[in-house]
Parts: sequence; structure tokens; C-alpha cells
Amino acid sequence: MSDLTRRITAMHRRDIIVAWAFVVGLWFAIIFVAIATWSLAPSSTARIVLLIGGSVVLLFNTAAILAMLRHYREDRDFMYGLDIKFLDAARAKQRGV
Repeated sequence: MSDLTRRITAMHRRDIIVAWAFVVGLWFAIIFVAIATWSLAPSSTARIVLLIGGSVVLLFNTAAILAMLRHYREDRDFMYGLDIKFLDAARAKQRGV
């Protein structure tokens, strides 16, 4: 495996981990808020509306992150290769090379 391929794989893996961490964090946050504010809802209808709203937020955000990860996987070599090229250029400029 070439150095560029190894670096692309490492960056891609790191982005996948961060994206999934955001998904898990969002789920925990929404569930926590639902539980913490359950007694504050004025009626069962309000609770149902809030649960549906929270579910829609979870569904769409999870789907969006999954779509983003699919796109990253499809164009991984181009996107990360470009990032690495600019990162290397910036490092070389800092060093004065």
C-alpha cells in the first residue's frame, strides 16, 4: 500500500468514526431531552407531537450523515487526495521549503 493510499484510508476511517460519533451523540441528546422534559409537556397530544418532531429530526439527520458517508466512500480518493495535497503544500510552506 502506498503512502498516499494509507493516508487516504486513515483520513477516511477517522471521518467515519467522527460522523458516527455525531449520530450517536445526537440520538443520546434527543432521547435525554425527551426524557428530561416529558413531565413539562402540557398534554399527551403535546408529547406525541414532540416525539414525532424529535423522531423526524433523528431520521433526517441520520439519513443525511449516511448519505454523506456514502458520498465520501464513492469519491474518497479524489477528495482526500486533494486534501492531502493541500495539507502537504501548507506544511512545506510553513517549513519554508
